[in-house]
Amino acid sequence: MKSKTIPAMLLATSMVSGAALATKTDDATDSNVRFNYEQIENVNIFYREVGSKNAPTILMLHGYAASSYMWRDVIDALSDDYHVIALDLPAFGFTESPAREDYEYTFANLANTVDKFIKQKGINSFAIAVHDYGAPIGWRLALKNPGKVTAIISQNGNAYEDGLADGWGPIKKYWQNPSTENRDALSDFPTPASIKWQYVEGVRDLTKVSPDGYTLEGLQVSKPGMADIQLDLLLDYKSNVEQYPQYQAYFRKYQPPLLAVWGKNDPFFSPEGAQAWKRDISNAEIHFFDTGHFALETHQSEIIPVIKDFLQRNLK
Repeated sequence: MKSKTIPAMLLATSMVSGAALATKTDDATDSNVRFNYEQIENVNIFYREVGSKNAPTILMLHGYAASSYMWRDVIDALSDDYHVIALDLPAFGFTESPAREDYEYTFANLANTVDKFIKQKGINSFAIAVHDYGAPIGWRLALKNPGKVTAIISQNGNAYEDGLADGWGPIKKYWQNPSTENRDALSDFPTPASIKWQYVEGVRDLTKVSPDGYTLEGLQVSKPGMADIQLDLLLDYKSNVEQYPQYQAYFRKYQPPLLAVWGKNDPFFSPEGAQAWKRDISNAEIHFFDTGHFALETHQSEIIPVIKDFLQRNLK
């Protein structure tokens, strides 16, 4: 046997062993994170799961440019007391996603896929933790399942026009006129350099920003066809803004316990977006941190205790 075939054999063996392990521990109730896939039509959703299925469920929805990896520290901190599922949305992370022509990359369709995931997993009630793109997907899920949502945690996940900061300027121009010229003007948005900028902008101490997150997402966005998918989603974000009044009506009617933990230097979602919740949910809990869009990358030691306290008081 030639030595160059050994790495391939080892890789194949590890993949088989990993798949067997994932299957074996799917019903586990300990605090060890399980990594698995769930086939939802033509999307193979990758997700991280931890905790007893008898405990309150928390569904974690990441944003751009991230994946379920962004929740890693929160998952670990909540593993003993909650059933936590953090998934990679279509076109993100390790989820195996169809080509652009085989799947409608809109927020409505992403929410439909996640809704089918929830039903297929047999989840009857859940809190949602959202960030960025994960927020409008979470709000759409809440509209579909208003009686199922037990609480909301938002880390820079917006629901009000008040929160749309100056960074949306060129994007709003694209919404108003989705011409080739305006699309091309945003061609640097789905690039590794732009992703890194989103991780470090507004951060006071750059030594706190691990390169893992922006490097992984930079590799993801560099895959063939991925830039166009991300520009499609950027254009469709307009539909979320148009639905803001529906989301706000949901907040007013159902009064879900809500916690906002916000990087106040976010170039896309300003503090006004978090403060706006007080108009609809008077008991909303709003906390600001001196950092940027990815607050959990730099202030996890401050934010996680706030999340744990909120959940202990609101999830029984």
